[in-house]
Amino acid sequence: MAKDAAARILIVDDQPDNLLILEDLLGEHYSVHAACDGEAALTRLQDDSHRPDLMLLDVVMPGMDGFEVCRRIKASSALRDIPVLLLTSLDSAADEEYGLSLGADDFIHKPYSPPVVLARVNNHLKLAHASRLLRDRNQDLERLVAERTREILCQSEQLIRSKQDVIASQGATITALCSLTAVRDHETGGHIRRTQHYVRVLAEHLRDHPRFRRELDDESIDMMFKSAPLHDVGKVAIPDAILLKQGKLTAQEWEIMRRHPTYGRDAIAQAEAELGDQGGSFLRYAREIAHCHHEKWDGSGYPQGLAGDAIPISARLMATADVYDALMSRRVYKQVHSHEQAMQMILAERGRHFDPDVVDALQGLAETFRDIARRYRDDDPQ
Repeated sequence: MAKDAAARILIVDDQPDNLLILEDLLGEHYSVHAACDGEAALTRLQDDSHRPDLMLLDVVMPGMDGFEVCRRIKASSALRDIPVLLLTSLDSAADEEYGLSLGADDFIHKPYSPPVVLARVNNHLKLAHASRLLRDRNQDLERLVAERTREILCQSEQLIRSKQDVIASQGATITALCSLTAVRDHETGGHIRRTQHYVRVLAEHLRDHPRFRRELDDESIDMMFKSAPLHDVGKVAIPDAILLKQGKLTAQEWEIMRRHPTYGRDAIAQAEAELGDQGGSFLRYAREIAHCHHEKWDGSGYPQGLAGDAIPISARLMATADVYDALMSRRVYKQVHSHEQAMQMILAERGRHFDPDVVDALQGLAETFRDIARRYRDDDPQ
């Protein structure tokens, strides 16, 4: 075996002849150093540049014995990884058990058998080397995990900020479109708030329904809530003489008024195109609601004459919310209906004007609708 200068062996024994035997045996293969007692050995270990790769430590020594030296070494975080092989003439199992309990890695019994000494020293050096490699690998992995964790946290924070920015821009876009509608439409702010909340509670009530659960989740419900105020955005294209007329519309005027869903869809689709996400943007629900909230379940609505499930869910919810609120609101061309009357009139249109399941949800939410109507009534200072 070639001498390995990197493998340093410290032999600690108070008997010079034992030191000579081991130095002669190991000196051919390793860099061997000696200490004559425990105190000298511990002093030597304080010098990092002379720290050994393995120790052969005699148990029976005057002053500090090998057991105490071993205990101190294994109690030190800086030294505990040094393999300690105890040299002893003691043959008691209790002595070996005690030494192992202190952290000793092995025993070599006197008188020495050269092949046994060489084999055990070589094996423990290999084991210590493998342990160091494994420890270094684990430390490298821990550093990599820590770095990657920091990167992921940083990316997550960036995504959160980005999502918050997107949500803010979405809200700003919808608010701007709502403001455009409010400039010309006679509908009140209360109507906008009421229909928003009607749509939300209907959607939340139906989210676990087999017909609706694939469409209704937290994100879609939130976007429907935000988009509901845009249901009549197309009215900005209706002439003032018709939009603001105090009284019933003529047949010709009504024909023009019926175009506002198409105008609304076109305006929102143009906004989607400008955003570069045509067909899949956050304005999808606004476009559906604006275009289809006057469609009827039996196909008799406008502008497309859609029927049943061909009408988007968002528009079906909006249709129910819009009609309920219209029946409860004062207009120059109609009388105000009570909550009970509005419920009866909508129930009478179940399966004709309205999706039956949506009407059933409304019935289950009757008191909730009544509370929303009171909370956001037109004479409310809010």
